[in-house]
Amino acid sequence: MNTFEERKELVENLKRQWKVMWRQRIDDRVRAEGIAEKDYSPLFVERGTIIMATRRFKAPNFLEILQQHGLLSYDSPVPPSPFVGGWGKFIRTFLKKGRRTRSLMHRPPKPKRKKGQPLKKGGRGWLHREV
Repeated sequence: MNTFEERKELVENLKRQWKVMWRQRIDDRVRAEGIAEKDYSPLFVERGTIIMATRRFKAPNFLEILQQHGLLSYDSPVPPSPFVGGWGKFIRTFLKKGRRTRSLMHRPPKPKRKKGQPLKKGGRGWLHREV
């Protein structure tokens, strides 16, 4: 088994190559695609592979690459893939619904509104011209 330092160094190397791959991609404006410029074998991306497109496309995922290398530790919480929904969708669907019902039950009563003074000129307004 690799030591912690070796694993950390490998992950940092993968991160560097990941950033370089995205910065140095070839943008094909006609087809609206991003193409890998070089061969990135540790990232399992070959030269000419489409890494970004506009419709119905699954981009490479860094967490999946770490899983393929066996570097992903399952001790720490891993955010779900954005294709599945992510933390935001989980919070909107599960946590906020329960919170709304609880907040309605413990809401303080609305303060009673005091009746104000009588309106000036009987509520007819301030400016009147006599015709």
